[in-house]
Amino acid sequence: MNANQADSPRDCPTSAESWLARLHAPDCGPAERAAFEHWRAQHPDHAQAYAQAERLHANAALLAGDPLLRAASLAARRRTAARRDQRRLLARLLPMAVAASVLLAFGVPYLLRGTHVDHGGFSRRYASATELPRRLTLDDGTQMILDADSTVTTHFDAQRRLVTLERGRAEFAVAHAAAPFEVHAGGNVIRDTGTVFQVSKERDVVVVGLLAGSVEVTHGQQTQALSPAQQLRIAADGSSAVVGALDTQAAQAWGQGELVFRERRLDSLLAEMNRYSDTKLLLGDQRLADLRISGSFHAGDQQALVKALDAGWGLRAVTTGSHELTLYPGSPSNAGGARR
Repeated sequence: MNANQADSPRDCPTSAESWLARLHAPDCGPAERAAFEHWRAQHPDHAQAYAQAERLHANAALLAGDPLLRAASLAARRRTAARRDQRRLLARLLPMAVAASVLLAFGVPYLLRGTHVDHGGFSRRYASATELPRRLTLDDGTQMILDADSTVTTHFDAQRRLVTLERGRAEFAVAHAAAPFEVHAGGNVIRDTGTVFQVSKERDVVVVGLLAGSVEVTHGQQTQALSPAQQLRIAADGSSAVVGALDTQAAQAWGQGELVFRERRLDSLLAEMNRYSDTKLLLGDQRLADLRISGSFHAGDQQALVKALDAGWGLRAVTTGSHELTLYPGSPSNAGGARR
């Protein structure tokens, strides 16, 4: 299947690039975001194509302020208006002009777009690629930590402060204000009046963890209050919602770029570590997926993780691509040292 084509609802985008542009639009509503999630889940190529489109924009953002790109953008606009017959030259400059436009719209080191809306409100969109968590200050003074491979949109006005976590993970230290503060994630609503909490959204689950203060979480027809050091796991299909203890050490560590794992399945651990690096770690033997791993690792340090898996669990890494390492069981003489 072509990653740029899908059976999408009428008038919806059909390519990763057009979806990226549409999701940045200030009038993009919940129905279109749901259609996007449907498109992305239809085929693995769609999710990969969209991630590549976001990385392209993020990489372009690193070039902010480059005078050559700004000059290329200006030259492209002048040629379009004055010399329609010079399309071949314009085609060469177009990629640089697009990059310059992205720089002006988004900035460094994360993607950001701000749009004024009616009634004095303001909307922004934040997205991160494979990088360490970023500390940001939202328009109301709320402190947000945005994890790698995460996307958030905000809308603040006099009546409400609304944050939508589209994917990934974020922490909020909420500033006190008269307008209520809400985070929407996968159809669930987290309401807060001034506290510190985290929300993560993956394909199959939304997790809300409370570090300080109090929050109320509405899922379906139910509303549950959380106390500090509690977390609520909500299945994406609404089939279950379980309150449990929050691992506060792990919750506080990821915002500092450290990942703490306690008896984590290896396939889940690799998925989280891969978010922070362009070098991906894969399993060459699916029987390794259920290995239980405990330890603390620096986000993005794939080589340190490989060494730990070799020393502690007898796994060996083989280079299978320019940015890809595949893990296999060690030699028979070394396999005895593996632990479960």
